Amino acid sequence: MKKETILKAVKSLRDKGPKRNFSQTFDLVINLKNLNLKKPEENVDSFIVLPFGKGKKNKICALIDDALATEAKNNCDHSITKADFAAFAGKKREIKKLATKFDFFIAQADAMPQIAATFGKFLGPKGKMPNPKGGCVVPPKVSLKPVCERLHRTVRLKTKNELAVRCAVGKEDMKDEEIAENIATVYNTVLHALPQEGNNIRSVFIKLTMGLPIKITEETNAGEAQ
Repeated sequence: MKKETILKAVKSLRDKGPKRNFSQTFDLVINLKNLNLKKPEENVDSFIVLPFGKGKKNKICALIDDALATEAKNNCDHSITKADFAAFAGKKREIKKLATKFDFFIAQADAMPQIAATFGKFLGPKGKMPNPKGGCVVPPKVSLKPVCERLHRTVRLKTKNELAVRCAVGKEDMKDEEIAENIATVYNTVLHALPQEGNNIRSVFIKLTMGLPIKITEETNAGEAQ
């Protein structure tokens, strides 16, 4: 898939999309095929850093011990220290509120057993448990600034019960070229994560929040965005 093709679709979506009094989100949908989602190795679960972010920073909560308390306070949107974990024990509603409010959770590695015991039951089903693949589990002595800067621009694509993955790739107030570059990055990452690469991609669409989707690839083997 050529980047010129992506850029053309972005421009077309802008022209045809309804005008709203707010900045709509560009959403990318990649439809898949020839995969057995009952096999873990055929599932997609990728953390992708968008070159230009999605137009809105992700909100980050740190679950840490005293060693990272200052770093978390200075770089994260919110933090909860291990001394306060007990206050959340068994409080399903409070933890669900956290899961809804924050996009990613950072965990101090040596606090993971306590984090799993207190928050795992509720964050896990929401896909919000701190994940090493996303760089969300960190040692007790680390600068959280680069971790947070990366997570602010990260999206997670994960197959669940359907042969499709989707994510936000930008806002209307971003440049077309930035949105196209974000789309190409996501597409290429997913492409190379699939066991048969292009043979596992059925089609790719983009849409605005309040608009209809536009197809940006053919339903044939798709190559890497150049």
